Amino acid sequence: MSQSEGDNETLDPGDWNEIRELGHRMLDDVFDDLERVRSRHVWQRLPDSAKASLKVSAPRSGESLEDVYESYRENVEPYALGNRHPKFWGWVIGGGTPVGMLADMLASSMNTNAGGFEQSSAYVEKQVIDWFKEVFGFPAEATGLLVTSGSAANLTCLTVGRDAVLGSVEAGLAEMVKKPYVYASEQVHNSVDKAMGVLGLGRTALRKVRTHDDYSMNTGHLRDLIRSDRDSGARPVMVVATAGTVATGAIDDIETIADICEEEGLWLHVDGAFGAMAGLSDDLRPLVKGMNRADSLAFDLHKWMSVNFDAACVIVRNAEKHMQSFAVQGSYLAALPGGVAVGGYLFSDLGIDLSRGFRALKAWMSIKSYGFDKYARMIEKNVAQAKYLAHIVEKEESLELAAPVPLNIVCFRYVKEGASADELDEINQNILVRLQEDGLAVPSGVRIGGKFALRVANVNHRSTRADFDDLVRDVVRIGDELIR
Repeated sequence: MSQSEGDNETLDPGDWNEIRELGHRMLDDVFDDLERVRSRHVWQRLPDSAKASLKVSAPRSGESLEDVYESYRENVEPYALGNRHPKFWGWVIGGGTPVGMLADMLASSMNTNAGGFEQSSAYVEKQVIDWFKEVFGFPAEATGLLVTSGSAANLTCLTVGRDAVLGSVEAGLAEMVKKPYVYASEQVHNSVDKAMGVLGLGRTALRKVRTHDDYSMNTGHLRDLIRSDRDSGARPVMVVATAGTVATGAIDDIETIADICEEEGLWLHVDGAFGAMAGLSDDLRPLVKGMNRADSLAFDLHKWMSVNFDAACVIVRNAEKHMQSFAVQGSYLAALPGGVAVGGYLFSDLGIDLSRGFRALKAWMSIKSYGFDKYARMIEKNVAQAKYLAHIVEKEESLELAAPVPLNIVCFRYVKEGASADELDEINQNILVRLQEDGLAVPSGVRIGGKFALRVANVNHRSTRADFDDLVRDVVRIGDELIR
């Protein structure tokens, strides 16, 4: 190859009409899949042939994009987690929307680094953050950014809280003498445990507060722990309140916890991964009363708002504290009197990433397309469906609720008189596996009070009450077959 020939080589297609035609076919296939999703199995196991197709040597030369796409259609697309399906209620995973999918395509076509500077992506993200500050009652001067997940959002917020209280951002933790403690309920998400290790505070410094019978934090025990820790020479730093625990959907008494944090001079972080969205509904907002008093708030958009993966959000009340944790000057990032670096928003000053995808576009387009009122109706629908499922479970002689249903999560079990606790655990585990393996539905499993239960986490905008009728019938049928 001559130098001139090599100079002209590119990754763009040789025939734009050919790739345009294939692109239109891909889009038609995707819309067909979404339109017909109810007729498919919720989940199906990858066959050996699909696994084998994904265990080949690294390609040294390319093949046609059409052949690659055919391999995707055969070996990849049919074997996803299944959360697009109306009978997917496993964990807390949103089903996505056509609007979010199209927005992802547009964002990918722009292929911009949304770390900041004077470009449209920065203003779109700022708009999204401002909308959430408005609907959740945070001050206009608060800061925020979009990140990959609730886990990343919790880590970001806990970093700011640690630095704000301990002043550790420059000297680090090595010069600290007193033991720094963070407080959260026994039901706190494991991402907080992970964050404690990453932040150098240590997982043993996460003080687990007892819960009430409804699995919300016992604020009396919280007060006792803080006071006893101070008396022993430790340094209480912050409290993590949970709006919607992952196991049962319990919501901590955020208002009282905010009062305690004010009295004790502690940072209040609220993990609102999915429960924060109850604040969009006039009817459900009282459940998260006090959330707007948080020093920091973390929540996911890819859960109860069904924004396509991945998209989560951080809001921090004190902009100066937020920037102290992450803003590090570099001459290559300095503002200039004109050009790309003339202004805009540097989101890299608010989080760990300098290079960032344009995930704000799918949030912006989704919110503009649907509006917060429609999201509120979808959330209210899911909560009403959870109450309906709890009702029909309680009516069924061979089923029992395993926990209260304060929001959108229903935990229940198949029971049979005469069966031992171990036998019932095994039966319920096998019911769960059968539901998933047969492609009927995807709840998840949870252990509550030492007992294994099926857990329906309903953030699914495609579900109907009839789907929950089917679920109860299938659970009872499979349980009866197993008990025989």
